[in-house]
Amino acid sequence: MRGDDQVTGKREIFGTDGVRGLANAGAMTPENILRLGMAVGRVFKNGAHRHRVVIGKDTRLSGYMIEPALTAGFAASGMDVFLLGPLPTPAMAMLTRSLRADLGVMISASHNPYHDNGVKFFGPDGFKLSDETELEIERLMKEGGEAGLAGSGDLGRVKRIDDAGARYIEFAKAAFPRRISLDDVRVVIDCANGAAYKVAPTVLWELGADVKEIGVEPNGFNINRDVGSTATKKLQEAVKDYRADIGVALDGDADRVIICDEKGNIIDGDQILALIGSSWSAAGKLKGEGVVSTVMSNLGLEKFLESEGLKLRRTAVGDRYVVEEMRKLGMNVGGEPSGHVILSDYATTGDGLVTALQVLAAVAAEGRAVSEVCCKFDPYPQLLRNVRYRNGDPLSTDVVKSAITAAEDKLGRQGRLVIRKSGTEPVIRVMAEGEDTSVVRSVVEDVIDAVEQSV
Repeated sequence: MRGDDQVTGKREIFGTDGVRGLANAGAMTPENILRLGMAVGRVFKNGAHRHRVVIGKDTRLSGYMIEPALTAGFAASGMDVFLLGPLPTPAMAMLTRSLRADLGVMISASHNPYHDNGVKFFGPDGFKLSDETELEIERLMKEGGEAGLAGSGDLGRVKRIDDAGARYIEFAKAAFPRRISLDDVRVVIDCANGAAYKVAPTVLWELGADVKEIGVEPNGFNINRDVGSTATKKLQEAVKDYRADIGVALDGDADRVIICDEKGNIIDGDQILALIGSSWSAAGKLKGEGVVSTVMSNLGLEKFLESEGLKLRRTAVGDRYVVEEMRKLGMNVGGEPSGHVILSDYATTGDGLVTALQVLAAVAAEGRAVSEVCCKFDPYPQLLRNVRYRNGDPLSTDVVKSAITAAEDKLGRQGRLVIRKSGTEPVIRVMAEGEDTSVVRSVVEDVIDAVEQSV
């Protein structure tokens, strides 16, 4: 099975999730960010009304550099700018619609270390931009010049909004069933020293939980450092030390979540999708008779959903492709193993906190421990390895094609092979899963060997 990354056109600046890179280098210098802001402003300025853009960020030091550069670009294009401060990515998607903005912007590199940063854009509908729109923005950046910029008397104004966090807190709380209380529920929340460090603990506390906070002391450098959804050791230890009922780990911009049960065991995005999909189906809330995920989701999730009479629709890797499939098929639950879960009844993008609240609601409804409620299936043995190549397309060679065919035959119907190229580097990712660990390891090694022979 081929699972190549999905890229339309020849985008040079935009990746699968906005623009991202090393802060103050390449695409992320103030000059390039200024040009980006001017180009995006030109694309989204249409009509005679006063145009507005809302900008949020996470807690990286470089946010202080990128925010004013973007602001200058938008003001130069004639857009009024509203600065919202540190907020989760899903809050920005929601507030773009709530504040009737023409454009929403999140300054973040998500789960990356502090030295990286990025810019994500949301249209007035709260959804991420299409490939076609991103290509148009890149074209305008290359064109440069002053064409299309506002006149001296039509420049945008800049204003800071102080109650944006409170708006998101109320939005998140509204996603939790009113009939259920979190009274006496002990929750450890890890905010990754990131964008949700204020709002996430507040939401849980106001819903009645006994909250233990970690990863809530950002200093510009420690976002995602040994905390958050990609580094869960501290969360697991805190859950056991605090004797908590559940642990919740967000990433730097809080669009992902990983759950920890009361025993300190990690529950990934696939298990979360299984839980929400089955519980929503039982409650009559699930749309489209299934769940959307990527080619990387475990075969165990697919088999579990089949046992529940539900379907798993797979897409290329990337939450934007999950959202596109959900919208096309009218489905309301989708996500990735990393914990990027999209619940379109509430949000247009992944929302780690809202997802965690749905998990808490399902646990409360069943009245059992998290370990009993959230582990819906036994994952199939899975192995992922990367192999670098120099030139050409190794996947088109006869030796690699033969290795792939042989691997698929060896795995049979109870296994799965996914081969895909990285969209950002000369790497081929080889993933296999099946019932027999030794067979899985063998087929991955065979394909890797074939790729290495062909480069």
